[in-house]
Amino acid sequence: MHPDGSQRNPQPDCVEPVGFAVMKQEWRELAYIHFDYDPAVVQALLPSGLEVDTWEGRAWVGLIPFSMRGISFPFTPAVPWLGSFPEINVRTYVVRDGVPGVWFFSLDVNRLLPAVVARLTYRLPYCWGRASNTLHADRLITEVDRRWPAAEATARIEVSIGDAITETTAFEHFLTARWGLYSSAGRGRLRYAPVDHPRWDLRRASVVYLEESLFAAAGLPAPTGEAHCMYSSGVPVRIGLPRRA
Repeated sequence: MHPDGSQRNPQPDCVEPVGFAVMKQEWRELAYIHFDYDPAVVQALLPSGLEVDTWEGRAWVGLIPFSMRGISFPFTPAVPWLGSFPEINVRTYVVRDGVPGVWFFSLDVNRLLPAVVARLTYRLPYCWGRASNTLHADRLITEVDRRWPAAEATARIEVSIGDAITETTAFEHFLTARWGLYSSAGRGRLRYAPVDHPRWDLRRASVVYLEESLFAAAGLPAPTGEAHCMYSSGVPVRIGLPRRA
């Protein structure tokens, strides 16, 4: 069981548990939109030391819109205003020394200060501009107009939300059960931060409309084929202290 009493996703033995959380937050109104890629294409964009994680021989790149809520730090309440904002990230899945994790190509938000701080401290590729992520009944509507560090990327997304997923498949677990993130530490070094949260409450979903240039801005070819899409109302999240990978 998770510390809040909810059921956790099972973690593999190689995953480092979060002991002391240096940051807490909530990820709400989240869509998992994934496209498959040739692993060599994705591997070429990864730093040395990370290997693309694949499913049945294919790499998977996710476009993940959600609403960040209530960021807090040890011994502090949730940060007002600056701690809640929409976020839209482009990410893939990686492994280093047998430890799986997430690698972010970009993270778009509409708060300039958190974007700058995250770039300086966590060295995550946060971007600032106009962004929104709004739930309308059974539709999730997301928009991005990036302004910094370069105004070269936009997105317009509409997702239709369907029935609950009562039992996740192994593939759905592969896409959603990620317990850490990798980031650059400069000079060719990497950092890893463990992540912990309860089991996702997932629903079937489909992409009604998608027009974007976030993938191209990350150096990826435009996605092709049908997207694999799921929705979740979200989870509370605990993030551990980053360390050198």
